[in-house]
Amino acid sequence: MYKLNFLLYPNVQNYHITKDDSLNVLSDNDTFNSFKKEFTTKYNFNELKTIDFSKAGVLGLFLDLKGKIAVSKGESEAIIQAAQEYEKLGFEITWLELKKDGSVDLSFLEKSKFDYIFISSYVMDTFVKTQLKDIKKLSNAKIISNCSANFDKDCDIAIFDSYKICGYTSNAIVLYNDEFEEQNIANIDSIAVKLTFEALKEQKFNTSNKEIFIKELQDIFKDDLYFFVDYKTTLDYSLHFGLKGIKARELIRTLSLSNVLITNGEGCSLGLSKPSRIIQSMGYDELTSRNAISLTFNEEYTKEDIQKISKLFYKKYRQIKVLNEQ
Repeated sequence: MYKLNFLLYPNVQNYHITKDDSLNVLSDNDTFNSFKKEFTTKYNFNELKTIDFSKAGVLGLFLDLKGKIAVSKGESEAIIQAAQEYEKLGFEITWLELKKDGSVDLSFLEKSKFDYIFISSYVMDTFVKTQLKDIKKLSNAKIISNCSANFDKDCDIAIFDSYKICGYTSNAIVLYNDEFEEQNIANIDSIAVKLTFEALKEQKFNTSNKEIFIKELQDIFKDDLYFFVDYKTTLDYSLHFGLKGIKARELIRTLSLSNVLITNGEGCSLGLSKPSRIIQSMGYDELTSRNAISLTFNEEYTKEDIQKISKLFYKKYRQIKVLNEQ
């Protein structure tokens, strides 16, 4: 199996859970407090809480924050939906748009003062990088960042999406300093904390495949391949591109039958979900956004493997185009 979608799908491992991992309000919870301290210390935060990483769960974060909030349109769907729900409740959100090149438009940060900004060090789906240190130069706001694929030390509140990282829970781990009240220990998902931290310790990326894949795909697909974003601006272990004339989900399905796993966006299991919201936010129409494909690499492939995969890509692509033309 060639798993080329590991940043958007869970890295499921075999974990051992013991009764010591449970929480009891009448005990000292030594085991939990030990790996909680290890988790927060590793990323240089003081406190930790867990939330359901959904519209309702993230909305709770918004309601706990006091002040003026900006949200990048390049964030996870759960954050976008929560921000929209927050607006429905009568609160104000300033949206940071995506530019045509996939980067976040930061012009609002120079014009207005914010207390909090939901913006990650990469844009979802395309993985275009955002330098949080540059945002610090523009604003005194505290930065809330999804760190599941890349941790940036310049964020003030870090969110780790447990499902993406370990695959066993829909919760997220929130690391913070003094922005929230301490969470009742009975409401903490201790298993999510443990499994997420263990998976993060094993998390690895590969940066050697990207350039080889680009060359092979360009050589084979020629003008049928194009880029929504400059691949040099994305995370080094990711590749985002489009293929003309087919819907990405068609290629995702047929490649999965050959044990090659790719994706067309965040959480789009087997490509069955909607077209990339991120690509549409960049100004592309819905039809074009359906061409988008994302690859992410966590292990090294030989040049022969990459050539084999690229040829399989093209074979399936041509078959789909022929079927669509009938």
